[in-house]
Amino acid sequence: MQGTASASVIQTTFEAIVLGLVQGITEFLPISSTAHLLVFTKVLGWEAVGEKYFVDAIQFGSVVAVVWYFWNDIYQILTGAWDAFCHRDWQREEWKIFLGIVVGTIPALCFGFLFRDAIPESALVIAVMSIIMALLLGLAEKVGSRQRKFDKLQVRDGILVGLGQTLALVPGVSRSGSTLTTALFLGLERQTAARFSFLLGIPTLAIATLYQSTKAFGQVSALVPLVFGIISTFIFSYLSIAWLLKFLQRQTTWVFVWYRLAFGLAILAAIALGWMQD
Repeated sequence: MQGTASASVIQTTFEAIVLGLVQGITEFLPISSTAHLLVFTKVLGWEAVGEKYFVDAIQFGSVVAVVWYFWNDIYQILTGAWDAFCHRDWQREEWKIFLGIVVGTIPALCFGFLFRDAIPESALVIAVMSIIMALLLGLAEKVGSRQRKFDKLQVRDGILVGLGQTLALVPGVSRSGSTLTTALFLGLERQTAARFSFLLGIPTLAIATLYQSTKAFGQVSALVPLVFGIISTFIFSYLSIAWLLKFLQRQTTWVFVWYRLAFGLAILAAIALGWMQD
C-alpha cells in the first residue's frame, strides 16, 4: 500500500511539473493558458492535476515570475507614483501608469467575481474564442500604428486595456492575448504593448490566483506535487516573458495569429471526429 501511494505521488508530481511547463509557457504568450491546460489534461486523462483548484494554484509560479522579472519597473512606478501624489504632480509618467493599472484592474476583478462561474469551460468555447482572438490580433497587427512607446502611456490606455482584459474570463481568449491585442489597437509599439499588458495583469493575476488556490493549499496530499508544479511554472513563466519581449523587438505577432487559428481549428476537428468531448 505504501509503495502504491509513493508511486502515485511520484506520478502526480511528474504530471504537475509537465503541467507547470505548459502553464509557464502559455500564460504570457497570447495563446491562452486556460485553453492549453484544459485540452492538455483532457487529452492525457490527468484527472488529479486537471482539477480546477490545482490548475489555478500552480499559477502562483507565474505571479512570482512576472513580479520578479518586472521588479525594477514595479518599484519605479510605485515610488514615482507616491512622490507624484505627495507633490500633486498629476502629469508625472509613473503616476499615469500607476493610475492606469489600478483603474484597468477594477473591471477584470468585478466581472471575474460576478461571472467567472457562469462561463463554461468547454472545448467548443475554447476553439471558437481561439479563432476569434486570432482574427482580432491579426487585425490589430494590420491597423495598429505601433508608434507610442512606454513613456507615452496615458490613463485611458490602462482603462481600455483593462476592459480588454475582462475578455479573458472566457476560456480560450488569453489574458495576455486580449491585453496585447487591445494595446496594439491603441497604437502602442509591440514590445511596449506586451510590457504594459504584463504589468497591468499583475494585480488581477495575483488576486485571482490567491483567491482560487486556497482549496489546493488545504489539500495535504497534493502539497508535494503542487510545490513542484509551482516551481516548474515559475521557471518556464520567467523564460517565456524574457523570450516574448525579445522576440517582439524585431518580429510581428503573426506567428501567434496562425498558431491560434490552427489550434482552434484542430479542436473543432477533434470534436467533429469524436476524438474530444465538448
